[in-house]
Amino acid sequence: MSEATRRIAIAGGGTGGHLFPGIAIAEEFLRRDNRTGIIFIGTKRGIESRLLGRLGYELREIDVEGVKGQGGKALIRGAYQIPMSMWQSRCILKEFRPDIVVGVGGYASGPAVFAAHFMGIPTAIAEQNAIPGITNKILGNFADKIFVTYEQTQTFFPQTKVIVSGNPVRAALAAKRREEKEKKNYQQLLVFGGSQGAEAINKSIIDMLPQMQSIKNKIHVLHQTGARQLEEVTKAYEQFGIQAKVEPFIIDMAGAYADADIIICRAGATSLAEITAAGKAAILIPYPWAANDHQLKNAEAMASAGAAILIQQKELGGGKLFGVIEELLRNEQKLRQMEENSLKLSRIDAAKTIVDNCIKLIVGKN
Repeated sequence: MSEATRRIAIAGGGTGGHLFPGIAIAEEFLRRDNRTGIIFIGTKRGIESRLLGRLGYELREIDVEGVKGQGGKALIRGAYQIPMSMWQSRCILKEFRPDIVVGVGGYASGPAVFAAHFMGIPTAIAEQNAIPGITNKILGNFADKIFVTYEQTQTFFPQTKVIVSGNPVRAALAAKRREEKEKKNYQQLLVFGGSQGAEAINKSIIDMLPQMQSIKNKIHVLHQTGARQLEEVTKAYEQFGIQAKVEPFIIDMAGAYADADIIICRAGATSLAEITAAGKAAILIPYPWAANDHQLKNAEAMASAGAAILIQQKELGGGKLFGVIEELLRNEQKLRQMEENSLKLSRIDAAKTIVDNCIKLIVGKN
């Protein structure tokens, strides 16, 4: 790190929805200068502990977990960890000496951004959702810049700090989209429920496999199940003779998006940013217990733009899902129109906008 031209600390994670925008920001810093030193600050429990090393990034861990909605013992433990995680963050930042700390959401974002603020280090936060969580609402009073995905999110933060950047996506997504694709005699379904999988989606896929036998020669499936249901879902595809590649976690999501004809997934803000960057049609099944019901709002926006079909989880079943898939597979014109509408919603310059403004903060031109 001694030869690094700049040092950037990116704090947060826990889920892919928080981590992947952070990776996109890191990629943009490195694209401009590959001597940039970058660390991530996260936890042992989050997806960052399993993924960042594979991608060549360094992770510094702190001990912190959420306290919102927790029971007695967990609440006490989480509250007790806050001063410890602040101290750990301070030690990491003192040793690494970053030029800026960027919080991307998740448990580790709060302590690291707070510590940086009190150490006089420039700070920024990125909010992926239309309605911010409590941590970012608090951090907004301290951070120097606040990057939001949606116009309406500006009202939750001090106006002089807010920039509507969009949600940054990894560069490989746009690059894969531009590649020339070989023609194939089948259509590919990509199914995932977030980095941990989604039991309701997995179950609905299993329920529809008997019906899918009627079109099994026309489709291939790539399905990210999460670890818990990997074996169950794999056996179900085998039982009904459906050609499928089943993974607990997909590393090459850029390739997965590029190869997909229809995507079936939740409606997290980062997933939708990636889907639109890839210009793909989607069947969205919002997580019904998301804070402020933000996944439903995300899905409604995609559906109203003609880029997705919305199925609420309470309406979800194998028959319903198969009917939607079969209709799309029969109507190629509608599928292509959905892809065009999806691409129109993309903000592939989000990472550039964020890094431009972070550099202004670093050099004192805020």
